[in-house]
Amino acid sequence: MRLALYQMEVVPGHPGKAMGKVESWIESLENTDIAVMPEMWNTSYTLDRLEELADENGRREVEFLQRLARDHHINIIGGSIAVKKHGRHYNESVIVNRKGEVIYQYDKIHLVPMLDEPKYLTAGDQFGIFEIDSEKMGVIICYDLRFPELSRQLALEGAEIIYVVAEWPVERMDHFAALLKARAIENQCYIAACNAAGECEGTVFGGRSMVISPSGEVMAEAGTDEETLITEIDIEVSRRIRQSIPVFESRRTDLY
Repeated sequence: MRLALYQMEVVPGHPGKAMGKVESWIESLENTDIAVMPEMWNTSYTLDRLEELADENGRREVEFLQRLARDHHINIIGGSIAVKKHGRHYNESVIVNRKGEVIYQYDKIHLVPMLDEPKYLTAGDQFGIFEIDSEKMGVIICYDLRFPELSRQLALEGAEIIYVVAEWPVERMDHFAALLKARAIENQCYIAACNAAGECEGTVFGGRSMVISPSGEVMAEAGTDEETLITEIDIEVSRRIRQSIPVFESRRTDLY
């Protein structure tokens, strides 16, 4: 399975320009199964302008991703976008298959107090796995990475790849790398982390998108200036590791 991660330089407050960049990037990909995008790629952290900028009920960015998936016959992990629904704003991940069908949507559960997300956004209250090309996967958004219970539950439900879509700040990149490796090792699954680049409202995003194997090996890592990270993964590796080190069977669910 061939993955392409878009370490997009954000265009704060300009969804139209952001969509143009995404379309050009998708058009540049060849022989790719899954395209992965970063967090809040449509608006970045222009949270005080979401009433004006957010995608209302999926009529703009979501339909745009559906068209790209159909036209290019590619599965899209649509990072996350600022959306407005039911009169509230959410940080929402959208997953679209090759046919252009929205197969999963996830509203970020853990909102970032350091970036005032709780002031402007509504937290989600459910999550689960989805399937692409018959393989089970999950997605979490940025700050979610700090809560191991979320990734563990996805793994328990069968996820063999967990995507981490992020706008992780440059000053905490050591945390980002350490947590990504931990989530891969403890859950014996691939972690594909797509982080943004660029700057918004004084926050500089750190890039360094990476794909980590179920054994914790960094298979591919982007520098701070690279736009695209491409790698191949083999789902069977996750299955073999789970058989050789039976972590899930060794859990003491009678105690915790």
